[in-house]
Amino acid sequence: MDIYLPGLAWVLGSAAVAALVAYLMRRIGTAEGTVENNEALGQVFTIVGGLHAVLLAFVLISLFDGTTAAEGGSFREADGLVAAAWATDALSEPARTEVRDLAAEYARTVSDTEWPQMATGDGEVDDEGWSLLDRMRVAVRGAEADSDYANDQKTLATDKLWDVYEARQERLNTAGGDGVTDVVWFALVLGSVMTIVLALMFGGPQPMTHIVIVSILAGTLSLLLFATYQLQNPYAGAAKVDPAAFQAVLDRLR
Repeated sequence: MDIYLPGLAWVLGSAAVAALVAYLMRRIGTAEGTVENNEALGQVFTIVGGLHAVLLAFVLISLFDGTTAAEGGSFREADGLVAAAWATDALSEPARTEVRDLAAEYARTVSDTEWPQMATGDGEVDDEGWSLLDRMRVAVRGAEADSDYANDQKTLATDKLWDVYEARQERLNTAGGDGVTDVVWFALVLGSVMTIVLALMFGGPQPMTHIVIVSILAGTLSLLLFATYQLQNPYAGAAKVDPAAFQAVLDRLR
């Protein structure tokens, strides 16, 4: 519910402002020549609106794909962690128990400590996760393998830990990414304003119809900008990825 109220305020607020401006232009301004200018305005509006729609669509699709990839990456990291712990079941003690305990501690650290830190968007997290991952690597490397099967499982555990490392690095890179840069935001906001201004300049015999059209256009653009803002960081906002994958790790390692 928290996300719907701000979103509704964005949409209704921008629609109301655009409707008021359209009403004042119709009430105060002159209608002379407005209908005749519609053809020329239509051509410019098509170009500006089309380019702006392409930019908005590209940004939104890119952000949505980034959120989907972040969710998939969290499960890949968590699955690699579980696979590494299970592979060490074939190894001798104390490596077997040590790796399993470290894997569980790593999952708790990511879920309880790193996830809130990633929501800030700067990508800065404590070094504890890296330390735990390195300790698992050292434990696996130093474990004794007394059979070919155990040696194969040791190699598998090492490979899975490398997969965890790659997925972790990708996760932190995503959390520390720029999202939508200032230049893109400038283009999105200015393009939206220009599109609405062009729509305000259209004329016709039905003022109320024009006011409704302009308000709907402004509300739609505001809605898309609000969605863009919420999708900037996959680990924050309304569409944030939760640490469910790492919470499930604890159940699998019990």
